[in-house]
Amino acid sequence: MADTTAAPEPDPGALDCAGGPVPVADAGQGPGPTTLLQTLRRLGSGPRGLTEAQAEERQARFGANALPTHRDASWPRVLLHSLRDPFTAVLLCLGLVSAAVASWGTACVILLLVAVSCVLRASGEHRAGRSMAALRGLVATTATVLRRTGEDLPPDTREIPVDELVPGDVIRLGPGDLVPADVRLLRAQGLTVHQAALTGESAPVAKDAADTAGGAGGGLFDRPQLCFQGSSVASGSATAVVVATGARTRFAAANARSDVRPEASAFDRSVHGVSWILIRFMLLTPPLVLMANAALRDRGLETLPFAVAVAVGLTPEMLPVIVTMCLARGASLLARSHGVIVKRLPALHDLGAVDVLCLDKTGTLTEDRPVLDRALGPDGRDDPEVLRWAALNAWWTLQLADLPAPDALDDAVLDAADEDDVMVYDGVAALPFDPLRRLATAVVRTPGRMGTHTLVVKGAAEAVLERCVLEDDERGELLALAARHADDGLRVLAVATADLPHSRLRSSGGTPIARTREYTAADERGLDFRGFVTFKDALAPTAAEALKALADRGVTVRILTGDHPGTAVRACRDLGIAVPQDGVLTADGIDGLTDAELAAAAARTVVLARCTPEHKARFAAALRAGGHTVGYFGDGVNDLPALRAADVGIAPRDAVAVVRESADVVLADKDLTAIDHSIAAGRYSGGNIATYLRITLSSNLGNVIAMLAAGLLLPFLPMLPAQVLAQNLCFDAAQLAFAHDRPHPSVLRRPTLLRPRDLLRFIIGFGVLNAVADLATFGVLELALHGPEGLDDQAVFHSGWFTENLLTQALVMVLLRAGRLAAGRGPGPIGWAAGALAAVGLLLPVSPLGSLLGLTPLPLLYYLLLAAVLALYTVGLMAVGRAPWLYSCAT
Repeated sequence: MADTTAAPEPDPGALDCAGGPVPVADAGQGPGPTTLLQTLRRLGSGPRGLTEAQAEERQARFGANALPTHRDASWPRVLLHSLRDPFTAVLLCLGLVSAAVASWGTACVILLLVAVSCVLRASGEHRAGRSMAALRGLVATTATVLRRTGEDLPPDTREIPVDELVPGDVIRLGPGDLVPADVRLLRAQGLTVHQAALTGESAPVAKDAADTAGGAGGGLFDRPQLCFQGSSVASGSATAVVVATGARTRFAAANARSDVRPEASAFDRSVHGVSWILIRFMLLTPPLVLMANAALRDRGLETLPFAVAVAVGLTPEMLPVIVTMCLARGASLLARSHGVIVKRLPALHDLGAVDVLCLDKTGTLTEDRPVLDRALGPDGRDDPEVLRWAALNAWWTLQLADLPAPDALDDAVLDAADEDDVMVYDGVAALPFDPLRRLATAVVRTPGRMGTHTLVVKGAAEAVLERCVLEDDERGELLALAARHADDGLRVLAVATADLPHSRLRSSGGTPIARTREYTAADERGLDFRGFVTFKDALAPTAAEALKALADRGVTVRILTGDHPGTAVRACRDLGIAVPQDGVLTADGIDGLTDAELAAAAARTVVLARCTPEHKARFAAALRAGGHTVGYFGDGVNDLPALRAADVGIAPRDAVAVVRESADVVLADKDLTAIDHSIAAGRYSGGNIATYLRITLSSNLGNVIAMLAAGLLLPFLPMLPAQVLAQNLCFDAAQLAFAHDRPHPSVLRRPTLLRPRDLLRFIIGFGVLNAVADLATFGVLELALHGPEGLDDQAVFHSGWFTENLLTQALVMVLLRAGRLAAGRGPGPIGWAAGALAAVGLLLPVSPLGSLLGLTPLPLLYYLLLAAVLALYTVGLMAVGRAPWLYSCAT
């Protein structure tokens, strides 16, 4: 069973001065961060880095800075493990017993089905768990490190393979670099880091070396002084000391579950439950047949082939074939129609059973870009002038600061602004955005105002307002207004301006002197506050429609994101997803819950925010523990643990390679509509499988009950073993039509999940009804065949019962398909197959092949009386079939 507890903090592999291991907290990764000086002392390092001798000793002690390797199980071992499936084991035993009693035809068919089932299962398991190798492509290959050849020598800067890094090494990071290990910053300048691989946050995170605890509730990844393997530098530069390498990094800990045996999926649980029902029946039936015949008819081991044939008749031996055909056909249609690739066939059944879908917000419900929401004046009302000033700042910052591309927020401003309002100004200078200042400034020349430049400042509300000329209470009110918009899930930027002279008059002569000093951050003071611009996430075009379709199918959506909870709630509200007051949970809220408490909380949670990969996986496991069938849609490395924890993992085609490798289903595009189509295909396939099991098991059980009763009433076997097998062969061939049937649209409205106990109730109810029809056939044979050619004529009895069995099974196929009475629907594949089965039942006894099986023609009176029995049987089917409780086994 998958581990559902919170992952422990990894040992950073740090050293104290004496060379001993250091607790996690002492390396800056625990619940209470230590100072930079304490971290360096515990690591036995300093700003100049390690000596070569120290690095070699630590390399030998802690090993290479590489992800753990994974060894795939051999094919023979995986093939052997596939026999652990109880249904496969039962089929194998029946095949061996059939061979022992010389029923070679039965033995060959059953053993062939066992072989096909084992190969299909082994091929799926052999592919699982290979994703760790692909993770290596997501970490750095080299690192810039400071090393010393001697204790008193200055450090040299060199490029080394990343697997040679050890705790205590001092490294340098620049724009575009992948962080090669878990590090603690020593110095940082304008550093921002993409942590999406670990947290799913869509925007870069500002980092600095200060000894601060980070944002409230942000957790480990919110600490600004820490950077983690798997993240990348977006801007700025830094020097950092390595605190964890190899398997002790957060990246490795978050993705180290590939060697853990996954918990059984919904498909596996359903098949196992059905298999154990069959095992109980099949273990009970042969001894009953043998004991009854020995006690009442003085027949001993000569009835063993018949007892085995009865057990085989109870077994849905076509189950592996029907399941594979249903799922393969559904997967093929998905691939052709919607570009969806089902990598593991049972995952299609699990998709049909999904009732909770977990997904990230960014790129799924929303596009990975913001759009302008409103431009507000100081009074909180809409003010187009604020948008004009914001657009001026965005445009001239982009033009004059040599930025390669506009910031996403600047891009949103420029998309919403009028181009003519911007072009009438001339740009003079620009101070680009700085994470320390948290604002950007453009200097423009206003038409008609000679001698004056206008500073246009845009940035974080706190940073801008503290530079504005405002009273304290006025500044407090504006900060509260910005906070209310932020709590409402909007991103807020403040805009301010200041007029500065760019020339002054000489004290004598009045000749102007042009300004020669460049504009700096010191000029960003004495500003006039203009207002706020607010932004929201752009909604994915098809998200609202797809979410409504999923809700109509009984699928609830859970949003698991690394973003702020307000941002996620805002997106949900814009898309029509209801979020109750207690429907938001954050990472720090999960950490304080036990597994049982989390399972209860997960049932009411709609948004899980500020979560790490471990939180996502634990949340998915908690939903499964609560009885839900969980699908997870993700595309980043941070989604890997949750993909493995869910019943079925879904990824888009443009996801990173390791995620595509781990996913069960791969979509052509990152579009919820494709998931809706996949769930529909899974429910059609699952509906056909459920229909097959209901019809087959109820018919088989009725036949077995009738055979047991006939064995006690008749002086001979009620049906020869060859006739039992021929009947099963005909029924099995007709059952192949289930893979091509299109169930009733009602199947799409609820998850198609087999519930073994409810299935048992169904097959007993209809099995008894079928047995009553069989026993009524005995009376028909008695009425139609009087005298010495009556029930004492074995060939006549066998023929009459053979025909009745196939006709009743044909009726059941037509009337009970798709989980509801299907009267009035077109024939379809099931109708044609049932017609062919009925034709065989009527024609085989009068054909030459029938005489080879010991069958003989029957009188006309028999067929007339049988028609009356079948009419009553049809009425009984329709009456009992209207009870809705009988169909809860597959919904």
